[in-house]
Amino acid sequence: MVSKRFLVKRVLLLVPVLFGVATLVFAILQLAPGDPARVIVGQRASAEQVAQVRTELGLNDPIWIQYLRFLGDAAGFDFGQSYKISQGTPVREVLVDRLPVTLELAIFGQIAGILLGIPLGVISAVKQDSLTDHLTRVGALTGISVPIFWSGPLLILLFSTYLGILPTSGRIGSTIFLDEHWTLFGTQLPLTGMVTVDTILLGNVEAFVSAVRHLFLPIVVLGVYQMALLSRMMRSSMLEVVRQDYIRTARAKGQGAKITIMKHGFQNALIPVVTVIGIQFGTLLGGAVLTETIFGIGGIGTMLVNAIGASDYPLVQGTVLTFALLFTLVNFGVDITYSYLDPRIDQ
Repeated sequence: MVSKRFLVKRVLLLVPVLFGVATLVFAILQLAPGDPARVIVGQRASAEQVAQVRTELGLNDPIWIQYLRFLGDAAGFDFGQSYKISQGTPVREVLVDRLPVTLELAIFGQIAGILLGIPLGVISAVKQDSLTDHLTRVGALTGISVPIFWSGPLLILLFSTYLGILPTSGRIGSTIFLDEHWTLFGTQLPLTGMVTVDTILLGNVEAFVSAVRHLFLPIVVLGVYQMALLSRMMRSSMLEVVRQDYIRTARAKGQGAKITIMKHGFQNALIPVVTVIGIQFGTLLGGAVLTETIFGIGGIGTMLVNAIGASDYPLVQGTVLTFALLFTLVNFGVDITYSYLDPRIDQ
């Protein structure tokens, strides 16, 4: 059981982290070349038009006033309006629209990596130096070594072009539309934005199958790397644990090998792996940029790259801070899990 003191301490640590990220993002964009007012009105606009927009945006105010205004707005999750990519649309609405796309890829990629990587790591450690161990290690090394920009097109070539069993791009079939809403206790709610979840909530089997077929290859691309990394981590952690004295003692008392490993070794071996899972979630969000581009999925990663290229500062600030918030929340969950697995950390 995690203590309240531990929870409060971890929650309070989130504040300086987010404050630091917000300050860093603001400073970098202030130093970036280009005038936001010029970006909005265009290169052919007159100096008077540029000056008017600068006044409206408060860009003529002292830098510390702009900084405090930015922090105040960010605390209310208000990042203004997009300059270029979704011109005139509040950044908050753009994020709500695009974020579920990237989250869906990252979450399912992470789940696939965990479900395959951890059991493979345990089996590889238990059967050390066997054929299974060698095959698992070679597979893990291959999975880590193959970059996404190579494996993605290769899978498209094999499963879409040659075999023709999976679509090449998109999130769902072009003839399927999910503009419905679902109802909970008589209240109409918006859908989650994740097509696999939405199709289940709507009970639309045809749409769900279409969504799974479209997302299968992107999730495989992201999941393979996670699986390879986690299996290697789990193997090395498991080998270290099974050599401990308390494992030998349990074996000496007559406990079977499987019971000893699962009852005494697995939980302790899982601790460093949980930490890596939390860190890797941030990598998954970043890696989703390439995956979204290769498979033609309009997620937040692709949008961030376009926003940087178009000097759409409010969109860049909102996206980076949202990524930072997600990453800190995931690591908060990792800390809680870590404390549950090893109660000494709570002390």
